[in-house]
Amino acid sequence: MPSFKPASLTFALLCLGAAGLPVQAQTTAPDLATLTASDAARQLCEGTLTSEQLVSAYIAQAHAGKNLNAFITLDEAGALKEARAADARRKRGGACKPLAGLPVAIKDNIQVRGLTATAGSPALKGFVPAADAPVVARLRAAGAIILGKTNMHELAFGVTGYNPAFQSGPEVGVRNAYDASRIAGGSSSGNGAALGARMAPAALGTDTGGSVRIPCAFNGCASLRPTMGRYSQQGIAPISHTRDTAGPMAQSMADVALLDRVIAGGAPLRPADLQRVRLGVVPAFYANLDTDTRAVTDAALARLRAAGVTLVDVEMPKLMELNGAIGFPVALYEAHDDMAAYLAKYRTGIDIAQLAAGMASPDVKGTFDTFVIPRKLPAPNGVVDARPAYDNAMRVARPALQKLYREAFAKNRLDALVFPTVPRVALVAAPEASSPENFSALIQNTDPGSNAGIPGVQLPSGLGAASGLPIGLELDGPAGSDRKLLAVGLAVEGVLGRLPAPKAK
Repeated sequence: MPSFKPASLTFALLCLGAAGLPVQAQTTAPDLATLTASDAARQLCEGTLTSEQLVSAYIAQAHAGKNLNAFITLDEAGALKEARAADARRKRGGACKPLAGLPVAIKDNIQVRGLTATAGSPALKGFVPAADAPVVARLRAAGAIILGKTNMHELAFGVTGYNPAFQSGPEVGVRNAYDASRIAGGSSSGNGAALGARMAPAALGTDTGGSVRIPCAFNGCASLRPTMGRYSQQGIAPISHTRDTAGPMAQSMADVALLDRVIAGGAPLRPADLQRVRLGVVPAFYANLDTDTRAVTDAALARLRAAGVTLVDVEMPKLMELNGAIGFPVALYEAHDDMAAYLAKYRTGIDIAQLAAGMASPDVKGTFDTFVIPRKLPAPNGVVDARPAYDNAMRVARPALQKLYREAFAKNRLDALVFPTVPRVALVAAPEASSPENFSALIQNTDPGSNAGIPGVQLPSGLGAASGLPIGLELDGPAGSDRKLLAVGLAVEGVLGRLPAPKAK
C-alpha cells in the first residue's frame, strides 16, 4: 500500500511552487489518513487549506497506489485547473458553496462531460459525453471538482471488480485497499479502493444490488443506497430502471450526508438519539457468516445495545424466497431494453450487439450472451424465456416483498434493520471470485433491500481479527426515510468509530 504523507507532501509542494501560489495557509500536506470530506470542505471555506493543495495530494496518492487499479481516467490537468480556479474565486470573497474546491471521484458508468464513460467496458472506450449526468451536475453546482473516473466491474454486472479491461498496476482487477491480494468488491470497485486508500475524500457510485455498499464494506468506507427515485437515473449506463440508483460513497457518514444533501436537498443533519432508536434483527441476514464477520458484528451490536439502542428480534417469513423471485428476473430482463435505449439516446456509436461483442470480462460476456441478449433466464435444465418470470416479479413478488418490509417496520416500530453488509470478508482476487456462486453469496444481504427499493446505509463495523480486513454494517430503513436513516447512521458511527487507514507497505 502507498504511504500517506511523504508522496503527497512532495507532490503538493512541487505543484504549489510551480504555480507560484502562496503556501501560508498550510505548509504541510493534508493528512489524508484522517481527513474527511466534511473536514476538507470546512478548511477550504476557512482558507486554511487550498483546493490545489488538496487535489495535488490526492493525485499523488492515486499515483502511489496505481497497483490497486482504482482509476480508469485520472484527470490531473483538468482537476488542477479547476482547483486553481476555485482558489481564485475564494480569494475574491463571497459565500462558500458546500463542496467548493473538494475533489470527488466518479464511477465510470456515470457521465462526466469531456471524460470517457466506458462503464468499465472496452466497447465504450471511445464514448465521451457532452454533458454531465444530473447527479454530477448537482455536485459541480455545489463546487465539487471531478478528480477522475473510477474503475468498476464491467457494465456493473458483478460485485468483485475483477475486470481485465483497465489496469494501471501489474495485476488484473481492482484491488482491496487493505490487502491488494483481495478484491475491492463491486460494482463501484474503484470508488471503494480509492476511498479506502485515501485517493479521494468522496465519490459517487451506482447500486443495483449492492454496488455502493459492498465495496465500502470491503474497503472501510461509508455509503448510501437511496430510496428508488430519490436521485435521477439520467446519464448513467443502466442495468435495470426498477433497481438502479446512484449513491454517495465517502470517508464518513457525515460526508455521505453532505453529498446526499447536495444531490437531493435538505438541511444539515444531527445524529439521532440512540436511546430512542429501534433496530430490527432478522435471522436470514445472519446466515452464512464467516468467523471474522460474525465476531465483529456481534461486538458491534453489543456496543450499540450498551449505547442505548433497542434491538428487536424480527421475523420476515419468505424474505429470501420473495427476493429470489425478483432479483435475476428483473435485472436480466430489463438490462436488454434499458441498455439498448441508453446506447442510442446518448449516441455512443454502438448498439447492444456490438457492446456484447466488445466485452472483456468472461463472466459479464457470458451473462449477456446467454441471458440478456436472447431474453432468457437460468433454469434447472437450461434456460427459459424471461418474460413470465419478469411479469411475476413485477406484479406479484416485488409488491409482496415491499409489503413484507412495510409491515416489519410498522409492527415492530423500527427505525431500521441492522445486519452485516456482506456475510464474508473480501475474497482473493482471481477469475473464480466472479463465479455465480460467489456472486449470490456476496449479495445475500444487500439484494433484498435493493429489490424493495428502500434506502440502506453501510458503515464500517471493525477489522477482522484473523483477516485484518474491513467488515461492514448495514442499516436498511423504510422507503423515503433516507434522512432519518442517515441520522441513525451518524449516531451509530459515533459509537463504532471509523477504521484506521491501511498500513503503509
